[in-house]
Amino acid sequence: MTVIDVAEKLALVRAPWTPKIIAELNGQHVKLVRLEGTFVWHRHEDEDELFWVLEGRLRMDFRGRRVWLEPGQMIVVPRGVEHRPHCDEPTAVLLFEPAGTLNTGAAESELTVEEPERI
Repeated sequence: MTVIDVAEKLALVRAPWTPKIIAELNGQHVKLVRLEGTFVWHRHEDEDELFWVLEGRLRMDFRGRRVWLEPGQMIVVPRGVEHRPHCDEPTAVLLFEPAGTLNTGAAESELTVEEPERI
């Protein structure tokens, strides 16, 4: 039982689209990630994902719909729903997702992170 300083951990996350694990509970990973620009369209067949905006502004694209999130807001993307995060400015996000969830889901991409680093 250790106190986790999220701001301190976030300072260690530098490269965009490279999630880092900061905690684990009940089979879920808590990750920090910096986002910049547009990610790939993807879906997670078996996992829901929670995106909580810490800094910046996130647009979550869905087929036929876009949702903007400001700092302090979050969204849950249900399993099987195709989505694409986008940021016009550098943005920091906290993620909750089942351990083993690939950041690009079933999509093949050079942005895929097979095993996120624990920080």
